[in-house]
Amino acid sequence: MSYLAAEGELNPILPHTVEIVVGLIAFLLLLWIVLKVGMPTLDKSFAAKTESIRSGLKRAEEAEAEATARKQRAQQQLDGVRAEAARIRDDARADAQQIKAELRAEAEEEAVRIKAQAEQQVAAQREAAQRSLRGEVSGQSADLAERLLGAELADPARRAATVDDFLAELDGMGLDQTGRRG
Repeated sequence: MSYLAAEGELNPILPHTVEIVVGLIAFLLLLWIVLKVGMPTLDKSFAAKTESIRSGLKRAEEAEAEATARKQRAQQQLDGVRAEAARIRDDARADAQQIKAELRAEAEEEAVRIKAQAEQQVAAQREAAQRSLRGEVSGQSADLAERLLGAELADPARRAATVDDFLAELDGMGLDQTGRRG
């Protein structure tokens, strides 16, 4: 089989020269139209898409910077809150120590006051007991003196003087509050 056709015959594989020229002109015309009309539109579309991507990247960078700044502000606020909480805890501990010291001082003052009051009560009771004892002793000593002396001490002034002398002698003997020699 021969791919070459006879001289007058058309070769189905190879196109005619006129078709090649017309096809080439049509292609070039179509290429020129695409370059003049289509390319600017494609360039504009490509430039718009590029600008959109650039602005999106810029917005993303700005959003990332804003997020970083917010994170730093939040961290600073958190650090401030932590510092404030630590300060409040320290203040509370100091206040607790102060309150504890104040309560201890108040308790000690109250103990001293109660002790002083108890001492006053004991002294008052001792004095009352001494008065009662003096009255009882004076009555008994007057009776004893009357019996011993055989004289009647009916005169109240004389009787009081005798009792006072007797009690003064007892005090002079060095008896303490319990009646024992000191």
